[in-house]
Amino acid sequence: MRRRSVSLLGLAGLLALPLTVLPQAQAADGVVSTGKTVTASSVETSAFGAGLAVDGNTATRWASLEGVDPQWIRVDLGANHAISRVKLNWEDAYGKTYRIQTSADGSNWTDVYSTTAGDGATDDLTVSGSGRYVRMYGTGRGTAYGYSLWEFEVYGAPSGGGGGGGTAVPFGSHLKPYTAGMLKPSGSQAAIDQKVVDYYNRWKSAFVRQNCGNGWYQIISPDADHPYVAEAQGYGMVVTATMAGADPDAKKIFDGLVKWKIDHPSSVNPNLLAAEQDTACRSVNGGDGATDGDMDVAYGLLLADKQWGSTGTYNYKDLALKHIAAIKKDELNPTTKLLKLGDWSSSGDQYYWISRTSDWMVDHFRAFRTASGDTTWDAVRTAHQTQISRFQSTYASGTGLLPDFVVDTNTTPKPAPGQVLEDPNDGAYWWNACRTPWRIADDAVTSGDATSLAAARKLNSWIKTKTGGDPNKIAIGYKLNGTQISSGSEAAFFAPFAVAAMTDSGSQAWLDALWNKMLATPIDTSSYFSASIQLQVMITVSGNHWVP
Repeated sequence: MRRRSVSLLGLAGLLALPLTVLPQAQAADGVVSTGKTVTASSVETSAFGAGLAVDGNTATRWASLEGVDPQWIRVDLGANHAISRVKLNWEDAYGKTYRIQTSADGSNWTDVYSTTAGDGATDDLTVSGSGRYVRMYGTGRGTAYGYSLWEFEVYGAPSGGGGGGGTAVPFGSHLKPYTAGMLKPSGSQAAIDQKVVDYYNRWKSAFVRQNCGNGWYQIISPDADHPYVAEAQGYGMVVTATMAGADPDAKKIFDGLVKWKIDHPSSVNPNLLAAEQDTACRSVNGGDGATDGDMDVAYGLLLADKQWGSTGTYNYKDLALKHIAAIKKDELNPTTKLLKLGDWSSSGDQYYWISRTSDWMVDHFRAFRTASGDTTWDAVRTAHQTQISRFQSTYASGTGLLPDFVVDTNTTPKPAPGQVLEDPNDGAYWWNACRTPWRIADDAVTSGDATSLAAARKLNSWIKTKTGGDPNKIAIGYKLNGTQISSGSEAAFFAPFAVAAMTDSGSQAWLDALWNKMLATPIDTSSYFSASIQLQVMITVSGNHWVP
């Protein structure tokens, strides 16, 4: 969540409201404050930071400066919530006179509880209010010290409206937990989430544009053949829908990307997105579609439907279902049930029996099946998972690596023998397949599927051993037998392995090393590709990826 500047507020700015509050609340709502972004009027020392009051650990605490009134601590829930309960677990330094307040915007506050007779220990309060922000505002200390809370717990449920725009799964809410046993980086959840938000803000500054007017937003792609490509727009739609609640502009940006998609239809199937646009924002190179971009566009629309509903400017659900049906019709090989390269490939051309492994997004297939009710997507998922397992055992038994492109899908699929579309390394783990550890493990952590878990763990075991646990040794590209292709370090290659590392209980140190490597790597503003991959990996590793 984006931090706002804060200042001490005097009592003159507060509303005094008559309140009826029942202590020892027994509300049914869950805790919605754990791990959220928190700010405070002050901290006694850096050892007592505000985030320690929402880390779920009763052995850590926030403490304000001593001997100073007023003091406050504020939690950002990421979206508007109906608030039913607040629980204050005080340390010895407690508030005698304090208020619990809510706000939609972080500036204008409403009291939902007040007392002049606080006595410390635990205050478990039933309240009735709404807002994105909740704070404890203390005006009278119960001791000579300051204010200190072991835990500041807010209970409630998303309610729509307010500063969060009615986001159903705000970033950092962790309302969609992963399958049991998945790792996360060491440290507090709030700190981990904040690192993702920080990186997102840098990514947004570097790549989110309104260069073409007409109400459009675009994700610029300085490292692609054209300034705007479908893959980048798909990434942007998935990212902005996921970051809703952290970015108050997420829906506005998403809708601008939707308008771009609608106004740049594929020349083959108008329910798909044309793959490339030039500096004049016109579709070029035939204006046909690319499977990778279309997969993420459809998935992003499903996320948006779950986040904001489909009764606004755009019917996200309807657009998603049309996009999914179009992928099935023109980007899926009906014989093999494997994805084609784009809607431009048809029976009889040289590309019809070729598939790109980085398009094999198993969690997307699950989402398409759920949204559409079409059992074809079950068969599609099985077909791709079967090939992942087969390629790992047949062509990469020691590494688990997949090639960029697979040929002969109509007979016995095998790695491309050389350049079939892009590069002499089309049959190696190169600039397309580098995404496969992330794509495979995204499904593993969210579904717990045994096939996806096995594939992710095979990749993780090999790369951890290959590098001796040093992420700086992850090279740029490998042959399927593990032979390095190029030296150097690139986020598109090292970041995806972090998601695979989450699946192995013995890889905590390795995951931490990969996470710290990502944090230490400046965002490459010349590469939407690497930066967008790292951002999406960080979203998953932080526990914020979810399947609509």
